Amino acid sequence: MAKKILPGHGSGGRLMNEMIDTVIRKRFGGGSVQLDDSAILDVGGASIAFTTDTFTITPLFFPGGDIGTLAVNGTVNDLAVMGATPRWISCALVLEEGLEFEVLERVLDSMKSEADRAGVTIVTGDTKVVPSGKADRMFINTSGIGVIEKQAARREIAPGDRIVISGTIGDHGMAVMALRNNLSFSKGLQSDCAHLNHMIRAAIDAFPHSVKFMRDPTRGGVASVLNEIVNGKALSARLDEESLPVRDEVKGVCGILGIDALYAANEGKVVMIVKADDAEGVVSILRKTPEGKNAAIIGEIDTEFPGKAYLETAIGGRRILPLLTEEQLPRIC
Repeated sequence: MAKKILPGHGSGGRLMNEMIDTVIRKRFGGGSVQLDDSAILDVGGASIAFTTDTFTITPLFFPGGDIGTLAVNGTVNDLAVMGATPRWISCALVLEEGLEFEVLERVLDSMKSEADRAGVTIVTGDTKVVPSGKADRMFINTSGIGVIEKQAARREIAPGDRIVISGTIGDHGMAVMALRNNLSFSKGLQSDCAHLNHMIRAAIDAFPHSVKFMRDPTRGGVASVLNEIVNGKALSARLDEESLPVRDEVKGVCGILGIDALYAANEGKVVMIVKADDAEGVVSILRKTPEGKNAAIIGEIDTEFPGKAYLETAIGGRRILPLLTEEQLPRIC
């Protein structure tokens, strides 16, 4: 029987990583293809970060944002976590026949407003229309270019380095899932959708040699990102359950839907690996910004379970956090 694409192939988990390794990479250059939030390229003596992403979410509008803000912020953040200053992005639209112009205009206005706040310019794009029922109303593809003025924010991590999160975990994924499931008790829960480039710049300007690695934990959440960071290394990522900043509303939705918040999507958070001596200082800088007011140290890099992420539970046990095979949250970003 012929193998077919499953929802899990786009989830950020094990199926997606296997497809990238066995199907995509070998056709586009194997080991020479950089697997990161952005590619780092030298152009005329300058160093730039280049990224691309496609956004699909149901519903198009959700508490705290919409598919337009999601597209701009997701692209900006993929550049910012490389240490780049985001400058330009593209906007390619796949529109379903029958989409209301009012919806399109509202999304485009959101994109323009968010781009202005992030300090980026939308400079090019494309539009395609597909038959009714073929695109879930609207898909958006973006590419982004950022300028790296010093060097990419990628340094070798080591045992003892601290794991920092810029705020509460799982807000985006659970806000969308609560809306889909009409969970009335979660009315105050909103997506964390936000651009993080200004916050990240403040942190790396203050501690240019201490922030070793950054990634935004979107698909697959914090647990998947940490698995990717230590994959193939003699290192593991330990999270301390009592240190995890998770809103009560998020815990409630997770409990009802049987979802682990550590695998829930975030669209306005960054995970940082930071030198131990400066971790508190980095958190202090993050907390001075609106996006980082709930920043916290949530764990440490060690060597207990090489290549894996794990949780030190509040009752003293340990739980491995594997890469998921299937996705928990379909059509979430």
